[in-house]
Amino acid sequence: MEVFVDARGKACPEPVIMTKKALDSMESGRVVTVVDNEISRDNVVKLARSQNLEFLVEEKNGGFEITIEKGRRETALEHAVDGMKHENTHLMLDKDYVILVSQNTLGNGAVELGKILLKNYLYTLREASHLPSALLFVNSGVFLTTEGSESLEALKELEKRGVEILSCGTCLDYYHLKEKLMVGKVTNMFEIVEKTTGKRTLCL
Repeated sequence: MEVFVDARGKACPEPVIMTKKALDSMESGRVVTVVDNEISRDNVVKLARSQNLEFLVEEKNGGFEITIEKGRRETALEHAVDGMKHENTHLMLDKDYVILVSQNTLGNGAVELGKILLKNYLYTLREASHLPSALLFVNSGVFLTTEGSESLEALKELEKRGVEILSCGTCLDYYHLKEKLMVGKVTNMFEIVEKTTGKRTLCL
């Protein structure tokens, strides 16, 4: 089986995610990913190395072609367990792990860069094998769950997989966004404290 992935013109981390999906779709075979920049090339190569897969990189037509070979290494038991995960995605949730998003940017520095990084983080989080039980949005973080957010698709996908999407009601009111909530539910500080107390909390 061979799958061709055309990731030209795609921004990080999409080439890696597209390649990973192609690899995950097969038990054995070959994935050929084409990218048009060195960063994407290096990230796809890192993915292949992280999975201990053989790969070949060729420079073609001003871009790069990465051929990844995947062998049939899963046992029947591993395949059965993997199937269960796809049927019941709640098995991948960690009830003792939540993420608190307190702003609509990631890190300090250029605001526009911070917005791009946070969008990419949430987009990539969908593909993680280890998901938080809840994403809690406070302060300007609520801009991510409301009308106009570029992260709505990623958040809706996470919600489908069982992750609670909760936005602070006081924050929505402050920014006049309560009627524009597009994903998840409204929460309050009491519930936020309950969700984070005694749990591993990643703060963004």
